[in-house]
Amino acid sequence: MKKKYNQKNGQLLWKKAKKIIPGGNMLLSKRSEMFAPDQWNPYFKKSNKYNVWTLDGKKFIDMFFGVGTNTLGYCNTNIDNAVKKSINNGTMSSLNCPEEVFLAEKLLEINPWASMVKFARTGGEANAIAIRIARAASGKDNIAICGYHGWHDWYLAANLSEQNALSNHLLPGLRPSGVPKKLLDTTFPFNFNDINALKKLIKTKNIGVIKMEVYRNYPPKDNFLKKVRKLATDNNIVLIFDECTSGFRQTYGGLFNIYNVIPDVVLFSKALGNGYAISALVGKKEIMENAQNSFISSTFWTERIGYVAALATLKEMKRQKSWIKITKVGNYIYKGWKKIAKDNFLDINFYGIPALKSFSFNSKNHLAYKTYLSQEMQKKGIIASNLFYASTVHDKKIINKYFDELNKIFKVIKDCEEGRDIKKLLKGPICHNNFKRLN
Repeated sequence: MKKKYNQKNGQLLWKKAKKIIPGGNMLLSKRSEMFAPDQWNPYFKKSNKYNVWTLDGKKFIDMFFGVGTNTLGYCNTNIDNAVKKSINNGTMSSLNCPEEVFLAEKLLEINPWASMVKFARTGGEANAIAIRIARAASGKDNIAICGYHGWHDWYLAANLSEQNALSNHLLPGLRPSGVPKKLLDTTFPFNFNDINALKKLIKTKNIGVIKMEVYRNYPPKDNFLKKVRKLATDNNIVLIFDECTSGFRQTYGGLFNIYNVIPDVVLFSKALGNGYAISALVGKKEIMENAQNSFISSTFWTERIGYVAALATLKEMKRQKSWIKITKVGNYIYKGWKKIAKDNFLDINFYGIPALKSFSFNSKNHLAYKTYLSQEMQKKGIIASNLFYASTVHDKKIINKYFDELNKIFKVIKDCEEGRDIKKLLKGPICHNNFKRLN
């Protein structure tokens, strides 16, 4: 008989998981070690609206929202009802589901500059498909990248020539173990807003594809995106905007619309299905039709739920004007963070678009402070760290409760900056800031 786990021994289940699942789970961003090792709540029993219940039934307010997937809250009734109906009608058969076509039409309606769509289930898959198509279209292997684009060989190949080449692109310490060494010198990172670095790559590395995030930590400066677009056009390079994270958060579609720069292909994923697995590549016909010149196919890309969920999510987003709501929520969080930091005389950096905000302490003890913050918030029934993913169900009452607790934590951190030993306040090890092997 299987042992019944609750939150009191949830960490025991996590330790068991690390013995039988490499790394303990399927997503680095959900590992306990990234927040408060040996004490973070590893598992959930259920979720609804803005709450998560742990294995022992304790309720928490969630400030992460599935690492950014559920912009409309957990268990949105309209979306879930659409999915339940599709389940009752069958989610898989030997024939194709028509919702695949309906979703493609809807995404092309949102992106009138584009003509064709391909689908997958995850952001990493969408990125890999896009690279295959773009290489086929350009006839060149080499890629210039700016940002985080998943786990596949083509991306980690950047670290074959330099172990920390990707350190400025979200995560340091990503080892290219298992990546064929023949992929050396095929993927080349450049930093955001550094147009000269991109020009140099184009001049010296025979670049066929530019793949980049539109905005992660800081906004584009000095018409950076327009300059990238011109370089791509002038040099017959395929330009891909990876909006797997940023899509449908500040506009009804891609963030690139704000800057009036059109890519050749754009990728959407996280927010597209409000927690259901779906990702999409939307692009120009002359690029996308090159998918026919390669083999890109997977059985479960035809499963119905993702398409149904995405169609219902897009309808609900438009009804609520969710991108406006979550931008307001994010700006409210940002103003609150700044005020609390100022009131407590703490030196803090802030990053990201309003709906995807994060901060870091300008201190040698940053990771210890992050650990302490996660630890103390958890005690108060809040799942939180130094980042925030906005949703339409976050309201001022919830956020103000969060601010009250954050202010108390910042006061202690200020004391630690003035000499108090932060390590004596931690109930476990300091959190990780990069990819580490978990034993």
